[in-house]
Amino acid sequence: MDAERARQGVESVQQWRDGEWQVRGISGGSSVKTYRCPGCDQEIRPGVAHVVAWPADGRGDLTDRRHWHSGCWRARDRRGPVVQRGRSAPRYG
Repeated sequence: MDAERARQGVESVQQWRDGEWQVRGISGGSSVKTYRCPGCDQEIRPGVAHVVAWPADGRGDLTDRRHWHSGCWRARDRRGPVVQRGRSAPRYG
């Protein structure tokens, strides 16, 4: 495996009730920004391993990517997104 692929993670397509998603695992060492998980509405801090997912249908763009805690992504069929912040709050990644 080359260094770039190891840094960015390996993509896979996953089937969920809401469609197919491109999913890439992000290692803790590659995670350098803060993101907000749409599953729990908590921050994913730099250095925390997580996943990034976006629709696999090819109709989206970079703004459709969402960073999720790995556990929140696995539990997404059992619970809906939790958004507790106001509309004017900053959005992360």
